[in-house]
Amino acid sequence: MSSLSARAVEPGAARNTLWLMAVFAAVKLGLHAWVGEGYGWFRDEFYYVVCSDRLGWGYVDHPPLSIALLKLWRLAFGDSLFAIRLLPALAGAAAIVTTGWMARRLGGGTYAQALAMTAALIAPLHLALTGFYSMNAFDLLLWTLAAAVLVRTFTDHAAAGDAAAPHPARTATRRWLLLGVIVGLGLMNKWSMMWFAGAIAIGVVLTRERRHLRTRGPWLAALSAALIFLPHAIWQVAHDGPTFEFIRNATGQKMLAVAPLEFLLDQVSSMHPLTLPVWLAGLVWLLARPGLRALGIAFIAVTLLLVLNGTSRASYLAPAYTMLFAAGGVALARTLLPARLPLLRGVWLGLMLAGGAALLPLALPVLPVDAYVAYAARLGIGPSTDERKELGRLPQHYADMLGWEAIVAEVARVHHALPQEDRERASIFTYNYGVAGAIDVLGRAHALPPAVSGHNQYWLWGTRGATGEVLIVVGGSREGHLRVYERADSAGVTDCGDCMPYENGRTIWVLRGPRHPVEEVWPQLKHYD
Repeated sequence: MSSLSARAVEPGAARNTLWLMAVFAAVKLGLHAWVGEGYGWFRDEFYYVVCSDRLGWGYVDHPPLSIALLKLWRLAFGDSLFAIRLLPALAGAAAIVTTGWMARRLGGGTYAQALAMTAALIAPLHLALTGFYSMNAFDLLLWTLAAAVLVRTFTDHAAAGDAAAPHPARTATRRWLLLGVIVGLGLMNKWSMMWFAGAIAIGVVLTRERRHLRTRGPWLAALSAALIFLPHAIWQVAHDGPTFEFIRNATGQKMLAVAPLEFLLDQVSSMHPLTLPVWLAGLVWLLARPGLRALGIAFIAVTLLLVLNGTSRASYLAPAYTMLFAAGGVALARTLLPARLPLLRGVWLGLMLAGGAALLPLALPVLPVDAYVAYAARLGIGPSTDERKELGRLPQHYADMLGWEAIVAEVARVHHALPQEDRERASIFTYNYGVAGAIDVLGRAHALPPAVSGHNQYWLWGTRGATGEVLIVVGGSREGHLRVYERADSAGVTDCGDCMPYENGRTIWVLRGPRHPVEEVWPQLKHYD
């Protein structure tokens, strides 16, 4: 019987699987519950909430799936930050469980599954991406599910003729259709699923798995994915392809250039150095097995694509590691960590968990800000960002969680200090979706009008009823404002502590006497980045 058969597993692999997966899922959820709201709302979370109040088939900087899920989740569980963050935590837990399932499917016993799920649990970037609401948590899950379907498909094909599969062709077709649905949903969540789908196609073509192309399964998968993605594609055409403009601007103007070696070193740190032996062994193990080589080649293909891009973030490759963790758990359990060395097995697993705990503050806000800064300094780790932005004491993913209440409170003070006649016709303009989203979400408690902005989806939403007669603007210069208004009065200053520096110390202006109608000015305010 083939070593890839579902029944070719180590002794004990079929036992204890459910409780082991339950334990890892509980630990994952427990970590996020412990962190709770952490430092507060993340910039993008405001934006996602506002988008979910205006459902559509697309948005400038993301497809609609994560927004639709958030809308349903909010209707069921409310708008608290804790409730909103529970959904990405669940997606992360599901990705870990699926990683363990893949390890078992690949022939791994209990220890192999535990090793694979431990790697998926402690990876700092996975923890960070599932610690706040965004499309990235679901990207991780959907790539993992797609990989799991492929593992099942390829292992079933290797074990063709097994009495347990009386209709192998029909079963394979259903699996390919399922893959197509997952890929389609992945595309409706984040365009990066295209990389994975394309890389899998390369892997299939370059290996013996090309024999699947003689069946209707892969073609039905491609068709089903395309049909699911079609409404968003139509939306892009109807709106002149805003996402293409967004990607072009972000790549050329916003993202830092990343050298190939720097990108590869970032992978080691973002996945945790102690997981390196696991995923590297997994890659070698997949490449050495004809029935699974397509998956290894797919990982290499995605990596090369991102390296050659030159501005790729480490997070872009993060969802591809779960299949390597699964394979690596099996490989190490059979070679360097065999069952006859239980002490070594326990020591290595304990070392990984301890290492994961040591780097946890870098991924999730478990420490107070001052304690985090001191801890990171002791580790020799300074603030970092993938963007061309000035930094303060904190890395961008933490700084973007701080100071929003203070900014909104100061805007509210300025708004409420206006004479009643001005207050009734005043609108609020911001230069980015972060401040706009914070005003829309947190400003409800201050009875603020909806924010207006030219940034990304906010520009497509238009002026939202703003007449421009009296305009409160967060940021900008007097000289710039006087080009479009007759009067610009300084009325306040943002003070948001350890937030991103470009949000701190911004003057809040009150503009009166527009020189041009708002409809004439609006087209010039668009910036997709």
